[in-house]
Amino acid sequence: MGREQVGLTAHDMSDMGRLAQLAMNPQGQGASREEIYLAVASLYRIQGAGLNERERELMREILRRLTLDVEMAIRIALAQRLADDTTAPHDLILLLVDDRIEVARPLILNSPLLTETDVLKLIASCDAAHQAVVAARPHIGVPVTDALAKSDNESVLMALVRNATAKISDSGYRTLVEKSRALTGLQEPLVRRPDLPPQLATSMCDWVSDALKTFITTNYRMAPKSVTVALNEATRMVKIPAPSKEAPAESAQKLIDKLAASGQLKTGFLMRVLSQGQMDLFDLAFSRLLEIDAASFRTIFYSGGARIVALACRGVGIDRAVFATVFNLSRQARGQQTALAPADFEIVDSVFSSTTRQTALDELRGSIASH
Repeated sequence: MGREQVGLTAHDMSDMGRLAQLAMNPQGQGASREEIYLAVASLYRIQGAGLNERERELMREILRRLTLDVEMAIRIALAQRLADDTTAPHDLILLLVDDRIEVARPLILNSPLLTETDVLKLIASCDAAHQAVVAARPHIGVPVTDALAKSDNESVLMALVRNATAKISDSGYRTLVEKSRALTGLQEPLVRRPDLPPQLATSMCDWVSDALKTFITTNYRMAPKSVTVALNEATRMVKIPAPSKEAPAESAQKLIDKLAASGQLKTGFLMRVLSQGQMDLFDLAFSRLLEIDAASFRTIFYSGGARIVALACRGVGIDRAVFATVFNLSRQARGQQTALAPADFEIVDSVFSSTTRQTALDELRGSIASH
């Protein structure tokens, strides 16, 4: 197979030699730098697959030397032309991605030739402007979003949470939720994401307001007037110091006994440990507030359906607005189904609207006795 079929023709080599001489010589005449830049880029694009490494490096060096002298409009036009080109040389794409953000943007957003490895290297080495465009790239995966979530730049984080196609892990969400304490602009787009884990949304209750209202109204089928009650309940979660994350059964029982004796065992504590996934404490606290033994509580609470959970909530004074949070998080913690049918919502509404706390307690205890 001849040289003409696998690499540059003799004519191409002659042209490239002339272009190289012009590029290396600032006083070279016969063509403008813009013309040389576009000619080399076009030759690289067309012949890229047939170039050997020495030839490729020569062309990259020509383009690098010319980059700062070529008008940005020319470089942007080239980047736009290559953005959806699946046959362009990979190293030419990387060269342009490393240019000013105005040049790099169309390629970062659209080039199918950028691999996940390329993108991760770009995040590690580039500025916030490039990172923000990476965050907006469609269908970025977990390794990329985990790296972006570590940024302290608000524009990068905002672009990430607004990217509806980005796949964000639970750990990535935990990082973003924690950053939203200080970066208030993150709060609303974060809680609007449909894949935000409910437990993390609940944990944001103590530092968000309007954004959480929108989230609760949208996701828990509540009337807007009920949301204020939910928020008031949520703010009480933080008034009692958080217990140890790893509480053995005996220590957990001692903690519950101590809080009950001092009058601090309230629904705020109950919601706090639920939001933190401390289910032993949740079960012990809930059963103590209901004045039933923990084993009976667990048996009926986790097998009795929406009405039993509603009765338990009503019996300890948890508002209707918080019912969905209690039901969803308690079921999720045990790997149970969280979906409720329309009929379930009617039953729950009836419990909260027509049942007194004492009646709810009586019915709950009667269900335990007959179980």
